Amino acid sequence: MRFIALICTLIAAPALASEDIPDQYPASLLYSKPVEVIPHVFSAIGATAPSTYDNAGHNNNLSFIVTGDGVVVVNSGGSYLLAKALHDEIKVVTDEPVKLVLTENGQGHAMLGNGYWAEQGVKIVAHSDAAAEFAEYGPQSLSGAQGRLKDRAEGTEVVAPTETFEDSFDASLGDIKIEARYLGPAHSPGDIVVWLPQQSLVISGDVAFHERMLPIFDHTYTADWIETWENAFEPLGATYVIPGHGHPTNMDQVRRYTLDYLVYLRGKIGEHLENGGDLSEAYYVDQTPYAHLDTYEELATKNAGRVYEQMEFE
Repeated sequence: MRFIALICTLIAAPALASEDIPDQYPASLLYSKPVEVIPHVFSAIGATAPSTYDNAGHNNNLSFIVTGDGVVVVNSGGSYLLAKALHDEIKVVTDEPVKLVLTENGQGHAMLGNGYWAEQGVKIVAHSDAAAEFAEYGPQSLSGAQGRLKDRAEGTEVVAPTETFEDSFDASLGDIKIEARYLGPAHSPGDIVVWLPQQSLVISGDVAFHERMLPIFDHTYTADWIETWENAFEPLGATYVIPGHGHPTNMDQVRRYTLDYLVYLRGKIGEHLENGGDLSEAYYVDQTPYAHLDTYEELATKNAGRVYEQMEFE
C-alpha cells in the first residue's frame, strides 16, 4: 500500500515536475535523485522542459531495475556525463553490475549516453527502427546537445546500440521477468515499452505522457498512435506507469493526457476541415483543456498544424 500511496503523492504534486524548476538535485548532473517507485525499480525523473544547460539535458526519465543478478537500465541518458551520473547513483543503491541498457527510442536523450555504457562493456539494446533513426539523426542530436550543454556534453559521442530487435526482447534477470516490447507506431520510430508483468508495471517511454504536453513530430502519425494504444498498450492493464516524462503514475492519468488528447485534437481538426478551414487557422483550434500542461506554449500550435497536415489527406 505504501507504494500506491507514493504514486498518489506524486500525482498530487505536479509542481515538483514543473518546467520552471531548473534543477532539483544540485549535487548531481541528474535533474532529480532516483526514487524507488516499487521494490527494486527506480527512476530519476527528468525535467518536463526542453533540454537546457541547467537541467544538463536530463529532461526524460532514466530508470533502472535491480534484479538480484545485475541491473537493467532504461535509457542511456542524454550525454556521457549524464550516463555516468546515473551510474554513480546506481552504485549507491546496489553493488550489482549494470548488465544491460534498453533505449526507449532513437532520440538523443535516450541514446547519447551510449558511449559511457559501451566503455563499461554493457550491452545496449534498441528497436531496429530506433537504431536507424539514431544512425541518421544522431550527429544532429549530438551537435544540438553540444550547443546547449557546452562543457556538460564533454565526452559525448554518437555510439550505436550493440544489439537490435523487431518485436520483443527478453531482458529478464534474476527473479524479475523483463520484456522490452515494440507495440506498434507511436510517438517516434522504434518506440518501445519495458513491461514487468509480475509487478504490473510498464516503463512506457514516449508511448505515454501526462505532466507535459506530448509533441507531435513530422513522423508522428496520430491515427497509428491511437491504434497502438487501444490494441496493444492499454491491454497491458498496467497498475503502475513510469512515463517517458513526468512522475510515475497510473493508466488513467496517461490515458487522459495521451490517448484522450490525441482523440480530442483530431476531433477539433476534423471539425475545422469540415468547415473548410485552412492551415493558418488550424494552429489556433481550441486546446485550452490542456493548457495547464508543461510545454503547452511551445507545442500546442505545432501539434495542431501537424495534425491538420496529416488529416487533410486521410
